[in-house]
Amino acid sequence: MASIIRSRLCSLHLSHRHFSAASILTPDNPNSTLTGKQKSRTALALLKSESDPNRIVDIARAASLTPASHLDRIALSITVSKLSKTQSSASATALRSFLDEFTSRPDLQSERSLSHAIVLYGQAGMLDEAIHTFQRLEELGVRCRTAGSLNALLFACQLNKDYGELIRIFREFPKVYNVTPDINTYNTVVKSFCESGKSNSVYAIIDEMDRKRCKPNATTYNTLLSGLYAEEKYGDVGKVLEMMKKNDCFPGISTHNVRIQSLCKAKRTAEAKALFDGIKARGLKPNVVTYYHLIYGFCKEGNLEVAKRLFHEMCEKGCKPDSSCYFTLIYYLCQGGQFDTALQLSKECMEKDWVPCFSTMKLLMNGLVKESKMDEAREIVGKLKEKFPSTAYMWKEVEEGWPQ
Repeated sequence: MASIIRSRLCSLHLSHRHFSAASILTPDNPNSTLTGKQKSRTALALLKSESDPNRIVDIARAASLTPASHLDRIALSITVSKLSKTQSSASATALRSFLDEFTSRPDLQSERSLSHAIVLYGQAGMLDEAIHTFQRLEELGVRCRTAGSLNALLFACQLNKDYGELIRIFREFPKVYNVTPDINTYNTVVKSFCESGKSNSVYAIIDEMDRKRCKPNATTYNTLLSGLYAEEKYGDVGKVLEMMKKNDCFPGISTHNVRIQSLCKAKRTAEAKALFDGIKARGLKPNVVTYYHLIYGFCKEGNLEVAKRLFHEMCEKGCKPDSSCYFTLIYYLCQGGQFDTALQLSKECMEKDWVPCFSTMKLLMNGLVKESKMDEAREIVGKLKEKFPSTAYMWKEVEEGWPQ
């Protein structure tokens, strides 16, 4: 009965919000009619700049956000993130009110939508509420649980880094609630062991998967490899690669990318480069992720010449660098005083409509000015002001510090 009353109150509340949505999302034109996508985009833009907790909730409510929409999922995440990061009683109250209302909305009484609510509770650091929501799914209208809602709950535990609770739920809830774990369930458990420094425990999970006829996939093994590298258990890497081959999951480029990234994180970039050369010799084609990890690794170690050669090789091989490759290389080139090359790459990526962050561009502009390249600096700053008018005052402060 209590849940029915909550649902009816929520329905009335949302109905009221429906009529005021336009005035909240488009205050300059309160009589306008917005489509669902227009509401989502408007809400997303408003949420990014809003700081008042009650206003944040009003914007999210007005847009009637739903997990079925990608834009809405982003907006929901921003809403919860902003409310949970602000350490105030007003934010905490607004957050709980919003999530409780979201869970009780009559239009979201499906396992998929409520699974997303469980994740949002986890993101908010409200793990007890995430568990409680899972436990009362039948009360909320879900006839039969699947692995989907179980996986959402395990992910909520993972977001809170509560690995002990995650394992308890994994061991107990499938039996209690008659849910059959799937590959995503097991992969979440594998990741939790690796994140908590217990990668050796994964072997038992893989054995259990074999008994339950749930075949491990590349994600399972790649996560394990990442954990082994993080714990410096390099001797086990070959063992896992053999396990993959034995189970007809042959190491592809994604597996080698994990290995290269892990070696670069461990400041063993020379070994990562040797592995890179080896996979190329065997006919396996590196992708943009492969190159990015190596470029970042060599940049971190101060070897900009190798990083630049890798960048040019990537382009020559027809592997188009993404924004991360550009931004990383530009930043470290500026740190290394190579402002001419950084300027050239900045112009390239700006032509692709990618712009490094303000701090990186400020570093570049000041570097150009020190090298008496004022005209180049002013030209770039002019373009940045035109493209991002809201940063004009920031650039004005920077320019005031330049020689007149």
